[in-house]
Amino acid sequence: MTDLRDRAVEIYDAFTHEHHDRRTLLRQMTLLAGSATVAEALILSIAASPAAAAQVDPKDPRLVTDRSVGTEGGAPSIAYFAAPRQPKAKLGYVLVIHENRGLTPHIQDVARRLALAGFRVIAPDFLAPQGGTPADEDRARAMIGTLDYDLALKQARAFIARAATQRTGTGKVGAVGFCWGGAFVNRLAVAAGPALAAGVAYYGPAPDPAEAARVSAPLMLHYAGKDARVNATGEPWVAALKAAGKSVEAFTYPGVDHAFNNDTSAQRYDAGAAALAWDRTIRFLHARLDR
Repeated sequence: MTDLRDRAVEIYDAFTHEHHDRRTLLRQMTLLAGSATVAEALILSIAASPAAAAQVDPKDPRLVTDRSVGTEGGAPSIAYFAAPRQPKAKLGYVLVIHENRGLTPHIQDVARRLALAGFRVIAPDFLAPQGGTPADEDRARAMIGTLDYDLALKQARAFIARAATQRTGTGKVGAVGFCWGGAFVNRLAVAAGPALAAGVAYYGPAPDPAEAARVSAPLMLHYAGKDARVNATGEPWVAALKAAGKSVEAFTYPGVDHAFNNDTSAQRYDAGAAALAWDRTIRFLHARLDR
C-alpha cells in the first residue's frame, strides 16, 4: 500500500509540474490502481482540495483583511492583505508567494496564519496580468506556465519597496513561498538584493548555484525527504550559498512528500513536519524583521 501511494504521488507530481495532461494522469493512475474509480479517489486524496476548511477563519475578529486590485510594476496587480487588528508595535512585512495554482483560498489562509503570528502580510496574485487566478486549478497551472517571470519579479520588488516605506512597518520585508513560490523566493533573493530582508522557501526548485554570490538576504530552506526532483537542485544550491559565505539554514524532513505543509492535500500533508517547519519559519522571520 505504501508503494502504491508513493507511486501515485510521483505520477501526480509529474502531472502538476511537468506535462499537465489530465488524460495521461488518469490513464497512469488507472493502470496503477486497477480501476478508474480507485484512480479518481487517489487523485482526489493527493490533490489540494479547494473545499478544505481554513485553519484561520477569513472573518477572524483578531485580523484585518483586504483585497486590492490595481497596478504594480506597470501591470495589473491583485493582492490579499492580512494583519493583526490591534498590533502593539510596528511589524515586519511578509510576502506570501503562492504555488503553481495561484492565489488560492489555502494561500490566503497561510497569509492569515502569518498575520496571527505577528506580521503584516501581502499575498500577491502573480496571475493578475493574465486576469487573476481562476477557479479551475488546471487552467491556473497552464497560466503559470506562460507567466512573464521577469514581470512577476518586478511586481514582487515593487511590493517590497512599498511595504518597506509603510509607517506601520519596521522597514523590513521578508518573503515565504511554497513549491512554485519557493522557487520564486530563491530567485527573488537573487534579484532583489538587500531590499529583501529574509526569505523562506518550502520545497522550491533552486536557481543555478552560480547565482548564489548575488544573494543578500538570509535564507531558510525547507525540503521534503522524498522529494527527489526538488532536492536534486536544492543540495547544490545550499552548498553554493555556504561556499559564498551566505546566511542559510536548510532543513530536510525525512519520510515526507513534496507539499507536506499543504493541509488541504490529505495524502501529502504531514502535521509533524509542517508544525516544525512553521515554528522554525516564524522564529526566523521575527529575528530578522521585527526591528
